[in-house]
Amino acid sequence: MPSSFLHPFTSPRKTEFISITGGRGAVVIDDQGNEYIDGMGSLWYANVGYGREEIADAIADQAKKLGAYHTFDPFTNPPSEELAAKVVELSPFDDARVFFGSSGSEAVDTAMKLARIAQRELGHPQKQIIVSRERGYHGTNYGGTSVQGIAPNREGFGPLVPGIINVVADDDEAMKKIFAEHGDEIAAVITEPIQGAGGVWPPPDGYLSHLRDLCDTYGAFLIHDEVITGFGRTGKWFGSQFYGVTPDMITFAKGVTSGYVPLSGVIVGPAVLAGLEANDGFILRTGYTYSGHPLGCVAALKCIEIQEREGLLARATEIGKRLSAGLNALRDEGLLSDVRGEGAVWGISVPDGVNVVAVRDALLQKGVIIRPIPPNHLTMCPPLVISDDQIDTIVSSLRGVLKG
Repeated sequence: MPSSFLHPFTSPRKTEFISITGGRGAVVIDDQGNEYIDGMGSLWYANVGYGREEIADAIADQAKKLGAYHTFDPFTNPPSEELAAKVVELSPFDDARVFFGSSGSEAVDTAMKLARIAQRELGHPQKQIIVSRERGYHGTNYGGTSVQGIAPNREGFGPLVPGIINVVADDDEAMKKIFAEHGDEIAAVITEPIQGAGGVWPPPDGYLSHLRDLCDTYGAFLIHDEVITGFGRTGKWFGSQFYGVTPDMITFAKGVTSGYVPLSGVIVGPAVLAGLEANDGFILRTGYTYSGHPLGCVAALKCIEIQEREGLLARATEIGKRLSAGLNALRDEGLLSDVRGEGAVWGISVPDGVNVVAVRDALLQKGVIIRPIPPNHLTMCPPLVISDDQIDTIVSSLRGVLKG
C-alpha cells in the first residue's frame, strides 16, 4: 500500500522507506535503531550536525515571543533585521541587502526576477535572457526548472519560463559565443560556484573570473547559486570568496540553518540594488508569506554562532583534505575513475558497469549514507562536525562495497 506521503524525486509506486527518527552529530538513527554515518549532511545542509539543543531552545524561545508575522510593508521583525545584517557582514559584498524566502528554489526564482526587473529599472528592458550551464541544478520551481542543466528534471512539465539559454558546462568559447550573439539581451548568468547535485563539479581554473568579465563587458548580472556552497561548505562563508570572484547576487538556503527550519535568501549586491532603488515610485512586487520568518532567522543566527565558535569553516578544509586522501587512494586502487571536490563537498565516479544505486544500498547496510547520481557518480557532503574516524569509516566502507 503506497504511503499517503508523495515523496519528492521518488517513484510514486515505491512503498518501502527508511524512517529516520533521530540524530546526533554526524549520525542519524532510524525507527529500527540502526545508526548511519551521514556522509551527505541529509541533502547537502546539516552543517552543524544533528541534535543541537541550543538551536531548538532558540527556536522555542522565539516562538514564545512571536512565532510569525509577515514582513510586507510596513512590518519587520528583529530576527530578520539582525540576520540580514549578519549575512551581509559575512558575504563578499561591502554593501548589500538580503531578501528572504523559505527554500533554495524560491531564492533562485527570486534572483531571476530581480535580475530582470533591475535591468528594466536601469533602462534596459530588452535584457531578459538568463544564461545557465549544463549540469547545473537550480531547484524545482518553474524558474529553477527552466534554468537548470539536468535535462530529465525539465521533461514533462509543459512550457517552461521563456528567455533561457543553457550552455555547455565549462566551455569558455560556448559562453563567449552566446554573449556575442545575445549580449544586449542578457539579464544575467546563473551558476553554482561548484556544481553540486549534478555530481559535484568544481569550475576549471579561471572559469568564474571569465564569467565575471563577460558580465561586466555586456552589462549582465552574475548570480552565484550558493544553496550548497554557502555557509562554510568550502572553508569560506561563501564559495564566491573561496574562488575570489564577487557576483552581483548570491542565493542561499540549506546550511544557513543546517536544515533546522526552512530558510533561504538572496544577497543583493550594489549593481542590482542600483536598479531596485533607482525610482521613488518602484514597488518590489514579489515576496513570500514567510519571508523573514522569525523562527528561521533565529535558527540561522544560532547556526552561524556555532560555526564561528567551533571553527567549523576551518574544519571543512580539514574534512576535504582527509576525504581527498581517502578517495584518491581508492582511485589509485582502480576502484574509482574520478575524484573531485573542494572543502567538504565531494563527488566520485565509478567505472562503467558499476550500479551507483546498488552501491548506495550496500553502504546503507554498512551504516553509511552517500548519494547516488546515475549513471556513474556518487556525492558526499558530510556535516562539518564529522570526526576523522567517521570519515575513514565512509572510505573503508566504500572500498569494501566496490571490491565486492
